[in-house]
Amino acid sequence: MKLFYRKFGQGQPFIILHGLFGQSDNWNTLAKQFSEQGLEVYTVDQRNHGLSPHSSTWDYPAMSADLAELIADNGLRNCILLGHSMGGKTAMQFALEHPELLDKLIIADMAPRYYPPHHQSVLLGLEAVDFKQIKTRKEAEAILSQHIDDFGTKQFLLKNIFWKEDGEMDWRFNLKVITEEIENVGRAIQTDHSCDVPTLFIRGEKSEYVLETDLLIIREIFPRSYIETIADAGHWIHAEKPAAFFKVVMDFIK
Repeated sequence: MKLFYRKFGQGQPFIILHGLFGQSDNWNTLAKQFSEQGLEVYTVDQRNHGLSPHSSTWDYPAMSADLAELIADNGLRNCILLGHSMGGKTAMQFALEHPELLDKLIIADMAPRYYPPHHQSVLLGLEAVDFKQIKTRKEAEAILSQHIDDFGTKQFLLKNIFWKEDGEMDWRFNLKVITEEIENVGRAIQTDHSCDVPTLFIRGEKSEYVLETDLLIIREIFPRSYIETIADAGHWIHAEKPAAFFKVVMDFIK
């Protein structure tokens, strides 16, 4: 699948993968900062998200294959790969399949283990928004608010609304497939071998996505891994603490 991506700067390739319900432009500010450090930054819309194509197949092997195609199409080598949340799982899958293409791997607040479905309230809110009946973002926000309390989560989701050519609003992500296949996003990374690529796992101090009990499996699969914890940050570490996140990443890269 040919993925949509945005490109910033010139230099060593640095690819960034967003998380569930995200899109490439969530990373614009950090991407520009990274590009100013002599990096050629690619922020990618994964399948069923942003401006990339929709597909009924939605799992980590497919998303890894999409990334391999993007890298081949652009003739990239010696890449730095960063993935947040779902994007972190895609990045881990890719690193295990194509370690020869990577210089370094960075995983933001995600472990290789299984995560049970935990987006039910978000999915219920999204499914309750009927774009045949509503015509404004404010109406969509009001409906989401019946299911989602967190203001930041609602604003993050609302960024995905766009106007179709027929004058009707819609979600950029493929809500039907995401809802049907949500179990796939939590699946553990399946592998019978380890990955020798130098790897940085960054976790938020307030997040429960990467626990002390996850460190053993992380080091089994990624023996050359390092763990950094960003103080006072939750799961959205790059958005909540962008300066600290930027420094940790650059210290690892350089």
